[in-house]
Amino acid sequence: MRVAVFAGSASGASPRFREVAGELGRGLARAGVGIVYGGGHVGLMGAVADACLAAGGEVIGVMPRSLVEREIAHRGLTDLQVTETMHERKAAMAAQADAFVALPGGAGTLEELFEVWTWQHLAIHTKPVAVLEVDGFWRPLLDALDTMTAHGFLKPVLRSTLLVAHDSASLLAETAAWQPPAPKWEGGLDPVVRP
Repeated sequence: MRVAVFAGSASGASPRFREVAGELGRGLARAGVGIVYGGGHVGLMGAVADACLAAGGEVIGVMPRSLVEREIAHRGLTDLQVTETMHERKAAMAAQADAFVALPGGAGTLEELFEVWTWQHLAIHTKPVAVLEVDGFWRPLLDALDTMTAHGFLKPVLRSTLLVAHDSASLLAETAAWQPPAPKWEGGLDPVVRP
């Protein structure tokens, strides 16, 4: 089994973010679960990879050639796969992952998270998607998703598919128990809701 990890290329303002990234890497390695990630040696990306490798785990990095050439790539991985584009990178990561988890990060982390979560809703894949909660980091996003749901833009059944884990053990337990929802468009379009 492999988990795709999306994480910031920065370490963030709190040392707790880096600690949790390391705990996740070690926890997955101890469980015999590999990591596939963006391939960087920087920020939380590097922290999770280094911790997993140090604990004897498998870490596959996938990175576009343009970033490898800028010397952002981690050179000590189990495998570094070089793609030509970001689209190829994300497709390769998704194909090799059995589940997805987002650590704290910025715009790139959000983009990766929302893409695979949307793909799940459209039944492009049937894999679990989670965020790893660290000191309330994801709370504003989760509140925004609840607002979207309350206003009719996100079905409650689909909102519930974004898992919230607090450590590697809960991540593995929740992803193992997870069942995919019916595709978003199964049964036709949403009816118009009138006041």
